[in-house]
Amino acid sequence: IQGRVMVEFVINKDGKVSDVRVAKSVSPELDEEAVKVVSASPKWRPGRLKGEKVRCSLTIPVEFRLEKKGKSGFGIKK
Repeated sequence: IQGRVMVEFVINKDGKVSDVRVAKSVSPELDEEAVKVVSASPKWRPGRLKGEKVRCSLTIPVEFRLEKKGKSGFGIKK
């Protein structure tokens, strides 16, 4: 399975991520992994409005892509 999961979340005034949810799904397995990755990310730089830190929401793509290995495409060398 591969594809791009769109994940929405909020960055709080302290830079912590909260309210993580899938905006565009690929499959339950990839959606769950994308939410885990974003939830476990280190602190972000919070948004600012007129010099004050504010909560802000973001939507980002989390891409899952399989890479081919070797000539056969399955990691098997001939």
